[in-house]
Amino acid sequence: MQFSTSSSPFITARTTVNRLMRQVLLALLPAIAVMYYLFGISIFIQLLLACMTALLAEGYMLHLRQRPIKIHLHDLSATLTAVLLALAIPPLAPWWIIVCGTLFAIIIGKQLYGGLGYNPFNPAMVAYVFLLISFPLQMTTWQTPLLALSDIETLNIIFTRHPPIDGLSSATLLDATKTQLSLGYALPNPAIISSPLIWLSCAYLLGGLWLLHQKIISWHIPVSVLLGLCLPATIAYGVDAEHFHSPLVHLLSGASLCGAFFIATDPVSAATSNQGRLIYGLLIGLLIYIIRTWAAYPDAIAFAVLLANLTAPSIDYYLRPKIRKQTL
Repeated sequence: MQFSTSSSPFITARTTVNRLMRQVLLALLPAIAVMYYLFGISIFIQLLLACMTALLAEGYMLHLRQRPIKIHLHDLSATLTAVLLALAIPPLAPWWIIVCGTLFAIIIGKQLYGGLGYNPFNPAMVAYVFLLISFPLQMTTWQTPLLALSDIETLNIIFTRHPPIDGLSSATLLDATKTQLSLGYALPNPAIISSPLIWLSCAYLLGGLWLLHQKIISWHIPVSVLLGLCLPATIAYGVDAEHFHSPLVHLLSGASLCGAFFIATDPVSAATSNQGRLIYGLLIGLLIYIIRTWAAYPDAIAFAVLLANLTAPSIDYYLRPKIRKQTL
């Protein structure tokens, strides 16, 4: 997320990395609460595994690099990466999925580049793509929302896969409709407003608006991401409503709002100038729509963000402020 400062690119003494990360974690609490309501205790198990793994991996890598451990662990950046990844994976995914993903995020996506501030890609999204490509079955098997599972059953599924999850899972809206299109059927009329998952999107929106109110992030990237997604969706839906989703479906399905407010706004891997942020966000939104519509993956936040991360240095280079020479 891009951090708003009074004297960019500098951070004032009162605006520490720890405070910024803590505010973002607080903004994620509504989403965590809704995930618990929809999926039960499994979300807390994934969060606990992710945070423990992230802190251990971060501490070990800092030790190997002979960097101060306490200071870097205290900035909460590893914890935020772990929380974002835990919220992105299926709640009943086996325990080793979140452990492997978090290790990959911290070690490969962050520390091997030099730690916080040097990674060119969003570590959580690097790990998510790694998991999705490596373990597609486990990463696309989502628990049916509001399914009544006891805590013991949840623990057994996550740690032993018993009972099997096959009868407890369902396809996401984007996945189900992509399958319909691949079979040559017209799109059904999805009741997105009545879906319980809409509350998760609203929770991310609430947290994102709070971050804007607190001036932790600026509006440029979230607004441009959503505009870049909804504008082509509106045009395509107006041309052929039977084969293209409405902009409302794109906005409220998948991780659109989470990606716009919490993923695309990563301050390290995003563009830095306001004009650059607008272009960067529009690119992400357009890539999300293209990948969702014509590529193999039903949701596309991670791929779109990583592709846009590649362009951020060039955007900053060509849109850097020009210094005007003053004559005496």
